[in-house]
Amino acid sequence: MSYITYGSGPHRAVLLHGWFGDAQSFTPMLQGIDPDRFTFAAMDFRGYGSAKGSTGPFNMATVATDAIAVCDSLGWAQFSVVGHSMGGKAALRTAILAPNRVQRVCAITPVWAGKAPLDQDTVQFFRSAAEQFDARRAIIDTSTGGRLPSYWSKSVATRSMKTCSARAFAEYFESWALDDFDREAAELANETLVVAGGHDLGVPEQFIRETWLRRLSNARLTVLPESGHYPMDECPLILAAAVSTFLDPS
Repeated sequence: MSYITYGSGPHRAVLLHGWFGDAQSFTPMLQGIDPDRFTFAAMDFRGYGSAKGSTGPFNMATVATDAIAVCDSLGWAQFSVVGHSMGGKAALRTAILAPNRVQRVCAITPVWAGKAPLDQDTVQFFRSAAEQFDARRAIIDTSTGGRLPSYWSKSVATRSMKTCSARAFAEYFESWALDDFDREAAELANETLVVAGGHDLGVPEQFIRETWLRRLSNARLTVLPESGHYPMDECPLILAAAVSTFLDPS
């Protein structure tokens, strides 16, 4: 296990990154998080970041098991889970595995627990991104509404090629896109905040309403109108405010 900790406050959360990210993905948001209120542990998935050389399995079930192990290593009896994109799906799996320990779930522009609604051509294109830089860059650009500087999308794609293994990237796609534990997730009663980006064409607000809000009994939605799929980069302080208020509403 590999993770970075931030803060020493009483409200604890494990942070699960997205397909193109790693444990460092949440760093821009942390400038708005009070370290006296929160303790965060940002985890590198197997095959990513400082865990790039680790072995699999590379799937949501393993991420969830590893997230619980991180919390065990920190001595956390209870904790919340914050997940971005595929990390949102992993957050649901974590809550399923530890229902009495996970307090709250915060899902940022997340995919759902069921199969992603991708046609076969899109599936093949996403699969090509494991080896093809241009495919990664196109996915990043599209999911942010094609409105951000091309230099930024190129930088995100370049970093993702360096920080994760091609095998891990490929196998995580199969898991976040095709794993289906919708029925198990729908039984969760954890208080849940789902953050949508107004310009996110990859996981649009309507999809979130039809999945997360329809299937979970205790979920609510916050839309960040000026963000796409990467609010940690696009509007980090606004995201920090939403996350911190949700995790500690007092």
